[in-house]
Amino acid sequence: MLKENVVKALNGQLNAELYSAYLYLSMGTYLATIKLPGFINWMRGQAKEEYAHAMRFFDYVSDSGARVTLTQIDGPPTEWESPLDVFEHVYRHEQKVTGLINGLVELAVSEGDDTTKDFLQWFVGEQVEEEESASSVLAKVKQAGNDSGKLSTLDAELAKRGV
Repeated sequence: MLKENVVKALNGQLNAELYSAYLYLSMGTYLATIKLPGFINWMRGQAKEEYAHAMRFFDYVSDSGARVTLTQIDGPPTEWESPLDVFEHVYRHEQKVTGLINGLVELAVSEGDDTTKDFLQWFVGEQVEEEESASSVLAKVKQAGNDSGKLSTLDAELAKRGV
């Protein structure tokens, strides 16, 4: 049985993952205004992943016999200055999520909750991948700069991501 403070923290992360999905959809709507369908595709893929992460937390809490609690999700930003600004935000956001996951692991360890600690290890590995992916695209956007041809090539590359 999960301790009350662990349930509260897991529910907090579930809601943070839903916010992440919402954030990536918002980024996609901004990118739609500047006609970058491949970038939009990448954001939709991210939103789908974040929703799947939320559902992992949902199922873990629910399957443990605890109550899932959904809270209000803050509205994400809706405007950015450029694709570079978007991906700098993506990278910072993934770093923040990594910190949240690491905090959950620390809580599980401090509570002697090995089951939750084991559950969270998948997310620890996932965040390594998420930060790497965000960093990789950010580097490519920086390299493209304001060159429309390079941005178009990158857009075509990002369009290949399965959603």
